[in-house]
Amino acid sequence: MTKKTSKFCFSRAKNAEFKTDSGKRNWLKTRDLGLHKATNGEYEAWVSRTNTIGGTTGRHCHNYDFQIMFVVKGWLKMYHEEHGEVLMEEGDFVYHPKGHIHDIIEYSENMELFEVCSPAGRHSIDLQ
Repeated sequence: MTKKTSKFCFSRAKNAEFKTDSGKRNWLKTRDLGLHKATNGEYEAWVSRTNTIGGTTGRHCHNYDFQIMFVVKGWLKMYHEEHGEVLMEEGDFVYHPKGHIHDIIEYSENMELFEVCSPAGRHSIDLQ
């Protein structure tokens, strides 16, 4: 039996680099928090900020075993399977079970999200 080892991970906010997401989510800038490398791919964590107004994720899901989102700043309107449209504001939190369909529909100019998933390897299964 192989035991995976984790390493200490520290990511400083001061002078942190946010990179524009590629492709469909280019309306977001993302800061990788280094958890992917520290946990050998068991977890991944990032902070996303609005890059421009008017984007949407479209309805999608993930094959993650674990996914959470926490609104750090601003607000966003999301569609959540079996719950419809939900307004999420600063301090709000959501856990998406594996395969849960969701969509970011609208958001404020200052929106900032903290997200964690497992296993690492950010991806979406688009449903539209």
